[in-house]
Amino acid sequence: MDLLTTYRRTVAGFADRAGQVGTEHWTAGTPCADWDVRTLLNHVVGEERWSVPLFAGASLAEVGDRFAGDLLGADPAASARDAAEQACRAVGDPAVLDRTVQLSAGPTPGREYLHQLLAEHLVHGWDLAVAIGVEPRLDPAGVRECARWFTERRSMYRESGLTAADVPVPPEASEQDRLVAAFGRDPGWRPHRRSPS
Repeated sequence: MDLLTTYRRTVAGFADRAGQVGTEHWTAGTPCADWDVRTLLNHVVGEERWSVPLFAGASLAEVGDRFAGDLLGADPAASARDAAEQACRAVGDPAVLDRTVQLSAGPTPGREYLHQLLAEHLVHGWDLAVAIGVEPRLDPAGVRECARWFTERRSMYRESGLTAADVPVPPEASEQDRLVAAFGRDPGWRPHRRSPS
């Protein structure tokens, strides 16, 4: 499965999971120690909103603060679905992989940006699932592609504070458990427990 298809499947999967959030979950803790469920969802929706103008060639200055603050409104599930649909449309043309995208880290190949977004959706999709107590199964193709991409970036992510230290897992751990552990999550995390983001 190609990267664009895998990414779109992962985005759609995250939106589906957002639709499973109940009113009792919004203030629940997540594996990201400083974020509750609503904050986590707002973060991912923000990433999706940003991706549309950035893939279209906009600069950070041109986007400005239009996606600051609350992006979920009164119907978070509908907001998440709309953001996901727009994010998927933004990568409808395979040429986006070869574009240069302006990020805070500087000019970035579109393929690299798409991998970053894939990781966001997978890892935060797992965060959201365990926070609300639903099955946290991730797209296997997405897990494999993200793990392959992340192998050379683990040290950089950890040293820059983007992830916590790897969580040890047994040799027989699944690909999914190894991936979330590489992003500093305890695969056994449950809502009554807290671990660093």
